[in-house]
Amino acid sequence: MTSIRSEMAATVWKVVAQVGQQVGPDDVLVVLESMKMEIPVLAETSGTVRSLPATEGSLVQEGDVLAVVDPA
Repeated sequence: MTSIRSEMAATVWKVVAQVGQQVGPDDVLVVLESMKMEIPVLAETSGTVRSLPATEGSLVQEGDVLAVVDPA
């Protein structure tokens, strides 16, 4: 399993992926918003989204898990 973590403190603007969805490298999983900038959070490898702890509108800190992907 690969845990995708936030690289900064931000607000979860949009959750793009869904649990069970197949994703590839560089597919957008979540979009964060910080200082009026949108920051896409990308899948690092191909696989299946197992969980999305991030919820729209929630605040996340650096290191918080945004998504978990099982490698293909």
